[in-house]
Amino acid sequence: MRFPYGIADFRKLRDGGYFYVDRTDQIPLIEQAGSQLLFLRPRRFGKSLWLSTLENYYDLARAADFDRLFGGLKIGQNPTPLHNHYFVLKLNFSVVDSRGDHNAIHRALHQHLNDEISAFQQRYQEYLPQPIKLHEENALSSLRSLLAAVSATPHKLYLLIDEYDNFANEVMISPLHGMDRYQELVQSEGTIKTFFKAVKDGAEGRGIDRVFLTGVSPVVLSDITSGYNVAVSLSLRPEFHHLCGFTAEEVQTTLAHIGAERDWPAERIEEAFTLMQAFYNGYCFSPRNPALIYNPTLALYFWEALVREGQYPEPLLDDNLAMDRNRIQYVARLPHGETLVNAALNPAEPLAVAQLSNRFGVQDMLTAPRDPAFLASLLYYFGVLTLAGRDALGKLQLAIPNQVVRKLYVERLQERLLPDYEDQEQRTQVVERFYVTGDLEPLCDFLEQTYFKVFDNRDLRWSNELVVKTAFLVTLFNDAFYVMDSEPALERGYGDLLLRVRPDMRQYALLDHLLEFKALSLKAVGLTSEALATTPRASLRQLPAVAEQLQDAEQQLATYRAVLEREAGAPLKLRTHAVVCIGLERLVW
Repeated sequence: MRFPYGIADFRKLRDGGYFYVDRTDQIPLIEQAGSQLLFLRPRRFGKSLWLSTLENYYDLARAADFDRLFGGLKIGQNPTPLHNHYFVLKLNFSVVDSRGDHNAIHRALHQHLNDEISAFQQRYQEYLPQPIKLHEENALSSLRSLLAAVSATPHKLYLLIDEYDNFANEVMISPLHGMDRYQELVQSEGTIKTFFKAVKDGAEGRGIDRVFLTGVSPVVLSDITSGYNVAVSLSLRPEFHHLCGFTAEEVQTTLAHIGAERDWPAERIEEAFTLMQAFYNGYCFSPRNPALIYNPTLALYFWEALVREGQYPEPLLDDNLAMDRNRIQYVARLPHGETLVNAALNPAEPLAVAQLSNRFGVQDMLTAPRDPAFLASLLYYFGVLTLAGRDALGKLQLAIPNQVVRKLYVERLQERLLPDYEDQEQRTQVVERFYVTGDLEPLCDFLEQTYFKVFDNRDLRWSNELVVKTAFLVTLFNDAFYVMDSEPALERGYGDLLLRVRPDMRQYALLDHLLEFKALSLKAVGLTSEALATTPRASLRQLPAVAEQLQDAEQQLATYRAVLEREAGAPLKLRTHAVVCIGLERLVW
């Protein structure tokens, strides 16, 4: 099997015999949805390939290729009347240079427009009765000339814009004068707003018949307001939930094919599926379609390594997605963003919003901290939170989708709380000792001396037990060895933190670990902070309140162990740990 990792060219996939999951049955639904459409998904989620599919389907100059490209696909059996019926102009704003000031970005955008219009003229010269005049300093004049040439033919234009908000998002997120440059781009005569006003005008009987935009968030359209207020969003509609991304059934089928090629036993295929499920699954993009989908880029990254080497990729996080940590960092810098970003690590209390914000601009995020829905929605659009059902009030819950994304949150906190090399080196030493021995003493000493001193502020101190669990999660997190499961469902209960050895790492000396946390205030144990600091752990264990909490935690752990062993069908290399934190200062086990 040939997997098209990093390839977003539909024609190349079809001609090259690459793996392809057919979504062309969505084309008739898209035609019915409207003539100016917006489709939002996180970065690297297959949007560019979908635009390439539309380009090849509608391009009148590629009519002779239709049977070869689409004949074996769902749409090829019953094509719509509009196939190969349009001139197609495809723009890709991700290639527009976002460096420099507003004038530099203006020039870069106009250069991109002129380059694509020039290529358009070369491709369609036999269909155009008049030449297109290129205006070097004003690409919008070039666009008007293109539309005039198109209007002189029996055909109309289909405008495709990939990553319509990409360079604006890069400008916005950049810590160096990002806001000032962004505001210049979207103000009344700003470059972005002026361009979309021209698109809107062209769609009013002046040659543009259909528009399809892809992007990450609705922020830019919100900021240009009347510049382009006609797009219909498909982003949350259930029928387009899996337009980009793979279903569990498709993942299992693909793994079965790979396993058959390599003559793997069923257990090996199931092991690979379990790993993909933990690291790449978990995305939901419609409140009315609860089915979870897999990140397609990460899935292809995994399969490509599996076919090439017969092994899982190392690391499991594709470097192309690691930059999404910058998106989390950006939201954390906004007013009240730090509290919200860190709260996302607590699956016991998912973030909840009445509805996703779909009309909010940058100014709203900077000046409207009264409504956390702005920030939570932005994390959703960035792909570092996803829909996770509804709460008792019917509000939409938002949660971290999988292990890959959780790693981005954890690494951000590690860098913030332990910025020094020496701290990171010490952390590595104590956690690796814990992994293979279950020795809590060096780990707890480290947490008392480092994390708890930094966690003691209003952004991180949500509740005692949550702070303790977060400290352990951030300290112990290592996706090269473990699947880290916070709040794992264990029949009728929920554990606090489960470190389950990755199936491909079980040959090594790593142990599974299950931790249960309890928290007590200084008042509950009858000690002052000064007395607590000098009391030996052995004496703290004898305190009635501490002993009671430890006993309670041990009983819970015994129940959870039985559940885990029953599910595994055999005894596990499992170590259980009951930990009591006193006053966010001392740890006892």
